[in-house]
Amino acid sequence: MKALLITLVLPALILFIIFCYYENNKLDITHYYIKSNSAKKDFRIVQLSDFHSKPFFKVIYEVEKLKPDIICITGDYINDHEKRKAEMLEFGKKLLEISPVYYITGNHERRLENFESLMNELEDIGFSVLLNDTAQCEYCRILGLDENQADFKDYKARKKGTFVYKDMKPYFDMLEGYDGFKLVLSHFPENFEGIKELNYSKYDFDLQLSGHAHGGQWIMPFAGPLFSPGQGILPKYARGSFGERPRLIVSRGLGNSEFPLRLFNHPEIVVINIKTH
Repeated sequence: MKALLITLVLPALILFIIFCYYENNKLDITHYYIKSNSAKKDFRIVQLSDFHSKPFFKVIYEVEKLKPDIICITGDYINDHEKRKAEMLEFGKKLLEISPVYYITGNHERRLENFESLMNELEDIGFSVLLNDTAQCEYCRILGLDENQADFKDYKARKKGTFVYKDMKPYFDMLEGYDGFKLVLSHFPENFEGIKELNYSKYDFDLQLSGHAHGGQWIMPFAGPLFSPGQGILPKYARGSFGERPRLIVSRGLGNSEFPLRLFNHPEIVVINIKTH
């Protein structure tokens, strides 16, 4: 009986481990094509999100092949335990060899006691760190939001319905007067139109890139994404595209945080091709 159990259980366990590894590491590349009257020239954005301190070296290989004009990292690059920080800084240098990198914070970086020194280290390697600020590049103006709204106490307040969102209008005003393509980086996709008076979709810009939701962690047949912090069960803004102009694109992210397994929800590189015609 013992030999029979070993014969049955061991192969099943090995297959399960292989399956889990595949689900967490099989890399998907999702292309979007946006025709824009605002853009002055065609350009390509690669969005990378939610590494959670995973130096995913296959990403470097794939991004090199994609030849982006700019790379946007939409938060949670390093997790809240500052795991593998040195490796992630070296990984960032490799990304910078491909294209300029524009970076915003996620909730994980914001939990770090040495937040300021980490931002300095990322700037020192060459990242354009945007903390409620704009950057101008050849192709567009970029607003990077630092919402700082997902501490553990914020999750509790959101669950109770007592969370107070920040008015980000002063930062969106920084985009006024610019007649080219306007790109917004925000870690939290639900802020696009999922909050009432303070939603971002009412402002004048072209595209928002977000992450945070990890694609709902598990994507189940017929049900879709299962759960996201800040949105709860069956989150709407967990993956994909929403709206026209402004438009929201949500990355499923690349790493995991506390929960170790993605299910039918592979890590994702997002590629946005902006076309003038």
